Amino acid sequence: MDAGAKAFFYALSRSGTLKRLASRYGMRSRESFARRFIAGETIDEAIETSRSIQQGLHLTLDYLGESVRTVEEADAATREYVRLLDVIVKAGIERNISLKLTQLGAGIDRATCVDNLRRILEPAGRHDFFVRIDMEDSAWTQMTLDVFETLWQQDYRNIGIALQAALHRTEQDVRRMNELGARVRLVKGAYKEPQDVAYQRKSDVDAAFVRLMQLLLDSGIYPAIATHDPPMIEATWSHARRNGIGKDRFEFQMLYGIRRDLQGTLVADGYRVRLYIPFGREWFPYFMRRLGERPANLGFVVRGILREQ
Repeated sequence: MDAGAKAFFYALSRSGTLKRLASRYGMRSRESFARRFIAGETIDEAIETSRSIQQGLHLTLDYLGESVRTVEEADAATREYVRLLDVIVKAGIERNISLKLTQLGAGIDRATCVDNLRRILEPAGRHDFFVRIDMEDSAWTQMTLDVFETLWQQDYRNIGIALQAALHRTEQDVRRMNELGARVRLVKGAYKEPQDVAYQRKSDVDAAFVRLMQLLLDSGIYPAIATHDPPMIEATWSHARRNGIGKDRFEFQMLYGIRRDLQGTLVADGYRVRLYIPFGREWFPYFMRRLGERPANLGFVVRGILREQ
């Protein structure tokens, strides 16, 4: 995806009018357009979707939401995540979740965010969950890493973090996480960023992704290589084979609803593949970022809206 398409869909993701329209039609039925990428709006729908996932695939659940503005909203999101842990335990599905720190109050103050994350990590640790902290746009990168290290230094080891290959700073962040022994999810990056912060050309992002993937496979702890891009996948397994890195030492990660054929092929070849399964009523910004990564999906969405009306 070029920078222009990313900027266009990023702007759309912030449109209140489009959000209201999408909310009206996007989840109306099982065939509604957003259901292709979103597991539903409720925890129960997410659990049902998780149980339908192809055998051999792993999963992580993500309760969508970001940029809350009040302590009360952050508290509500935290309580919903704690409830999600209980539901997952009772459902008997894999104990793996992802979350964003702005959903837990990072935009209010760091202390609130740390306290709320700790409220999730405590029961997560008791029930043997792994918790991945997603990375947001570059305005939050340093705080996200600071909060992660604060909890890591307090001996929470059931956490990992996502890092974005598009950012110029990410190599030093990968090296720091490798030094700590923390698990990294490497993504390209779905946010519109200025050129002094991030690579603008796809070829430069791809080259950075390959360099960082190699660094993680060589020196990291069970890295997650998150991509649907066949050349990036081929670069990963080629590097692993050349250097005797076993298939049990890393995993591929993909998004729910995207490249199911490729997911199945990798599983059949003996690779570990984890699906990122998003759900929740605040699905619109996430959904638009997915369209920005593959603008060809826009026609599918427009047809879906017209069918629903």
